[in-house]
Amino acid sequence: MKNKKLFIGLSLVLLTAACKTTELKSKEDIHTEKRERKIVVYQVFTRLFGNKNTTNKPWGTISENGVGKFNDFTDTALHEIKDLGVSYIWYTGVPHHALVGDYTAIGVSNDDPDIVKGRAGSPYAVKDYYNVDPDLAVDPAHRLQEFEALIGRTHTAGMKVIIDIVPNHIARKYEGKNNPEGVNDFGADDDVTVEYKRDNNFYYIPNSKFEVPDTDKPLNGEANPLSDGKFDEIPAKWTGNGSKLSKPDKNDWYETVKVNYGIRPDGTKDFPELPKRYGSKSYAAHFEFWKNKEVPDSWKKFRDIALYWTAKGVDGFRYDMAEMVPYEFWSYMNSAIKMANPSAFLLAEVYNPKEYRNYIHLGKMDYLYDKVETYDKLKEIIQDKASPDALSSIQNGMKDIEHHMLHFLDNHDEQRLASAEFAKSPERGKPLMVVSTTLSSSPTMIYFGQEVGEAGNENGGFGTHSRTSIFDYVGVPSHQRWMNEGKFDGGQLTDKEKELRDFYKRLLNFSVNSTALMGDFGEIQTSNRKNTKDFDAKIYAFTRWSADEKLVVVTNFSDSKTSNFNLEIPSNVIKKWNLKDGNYSLIDQLYNQNKTTLVVKNDIGNVAITIAPLESFIYKLQ
Repeated sequence: MKNKKLFIGLSLVLLTAACKTTELKSKEDIHTEKRERKIVVYQVFTRLFGNKNTTNKPWGTISENGVGKFNDFTDTALHEIKDLGVSYIWYTGVPHHALVGDYTAIGVSNDDPDIVKGRAGSPYAVKDYYNVDPDLAVDPAHRLQEFEALIGRTHTAGMKVIIDIVPNHIARKYEGKNNPEGVNDFGADDDVTVEYKRDNNFYYIPNSKFEVPDTDKPLNGEANPLSDGKFDEIPAKWTGNGSKLSKPDKNDWYETVKVNYGIRPDGTKDFPELPKRYGSKSYAAHFEFWKNKEVPDSWKKFRDIALYWTAKGVDGFRYDMAEMVPYEFWSYMNSAIKMANPSAFLLAEVYNPKEYRNYIHLGKMDYLYDKVETYDKLKEIIQDKASPDALSSIQNGMKDIEHHMLHFLDNHDEQRLASAEFAKSPERGKPLMVVSTTLSSSPTMIYFGQEVGEAGNENGGFGTHSRTSIFDYVGVPSHQRWMNEGKFDGGQLTDKEKELRDFYKRLLNFSVNSTALMGDFGEIQTSNRKNTKDFDAKIYAFTRWSADEKLVVVTNFSDSKTSNFNLEIPSNVIKKWNLKDGNYSLIDQLYNQNKTTLVVKNDIGNVAITIAPLESFIYKLQ
């Protein structure tokens, strides 16, 4: 979501049916249990994926720079994504959001550029939750049917579908043109004379008028009939990031308004609190808890939105800025979703480690971003700002929730892994990817183009380089070379890009077939740092194991030094592996070429390692 530094009828039918088929559970439910295999999520910015246009003019129009469509996700494209080892596709930017384009012919009002970021618009300023972005359809009048067809193609390809829900805020000019019967629009029943009421959907600034912030000229100064520095909103509403100013700052999320979930302006809660004991109860028990409770109107609206998409075959959701919404609401909504689809995949954006367990256990989230610990540490390591040793303490510190902490190195918010501002090259990102993928049992997420080294060097206009713009019509050069005019065969990739994609394919497919990566983590870094000669400062090693698979993972973060050392496998690991004194073969699982020997003597193991710059080994005990 935007600049995070600023903040560090249908439902009842579904739920009634679910109640008849779902047995209440008294013990911890499916959401906290480890799945049998690792999950790989492929995030794709839907608007950009199929765009073949390479013009990349800053502030370019849709006709100048092009745009991808739902139909660009062909059976061939989906097959190739699946072959990477992917379990879920997160189609980012699907709900209809504010944009600067004329769709009045299909009954959609024009958006005011004064409250739209970029020309293509932010996908996190949703304008209509019951339909999809018209830019993404070949026939905008039938855009929903085109997306439903994509859901079907994705399922046929053997993958599941995730879309965004943005509960904290909606577009300042929200218009529910496609609301199901009986669903009132956001704010339609609000008492706008007061700052707060429990069942108001928004917070208001009474007796005020919204003023457009002092920003750079919209559309880079291009003339537009609606671009006049004004937007009619009386009274003004709180802005999406919580600003209470009728004239937000230019760095505020001024294109959005904050949704009221029953949190009073003083921060107190105006709804029943969830007892802490529910942290160990099932989603069915959570559902029962809320069944007869009075809850704020916004809770019901977002529950109904989620169940609408669940009924259409969407398999899960990524929740934007989830920690800006109380975890009691998540208990209410997630339990309703799970009653309709017990295997739904629920991923939340939460950045406060002190709140992780509340959102997992009380909010019934399946997964949270592991951003501020593992991701940030890996970034510091490759930028020579930190030692890899801290990774072990991070992993041990989250031992009770490590399965729920999704790992990633690239997404729409962050600087591209291969960018000069992050890892400096795709090759320098490879050791980070090995560690991120194999360190825990959590899902692994990659962002489209990451697997071919996309560096995000384009300046789209509103969005600048190092991040692939989510606000502009742009192309994604490395990805476009793989796309090869819609053949999806990598025909235009360079040899280095082909090798990189092969690396990702090997790593991800190994991860989803490994039982050890769903098993135990063994910390061996500390003993090797203390005892092992020539164990370079940029070496990181650990072990993973299950009943039928034993792994030793070794990574070299240095881009210049080859290291030679005898890696020690301490006695506590050797005993857990039930190894007797003797010699055991180890074979690298990435390329099946590098072999070495584990020598066990007096319950301590030693492995002779020679590891080149930026090289990684995933050794499997034979």
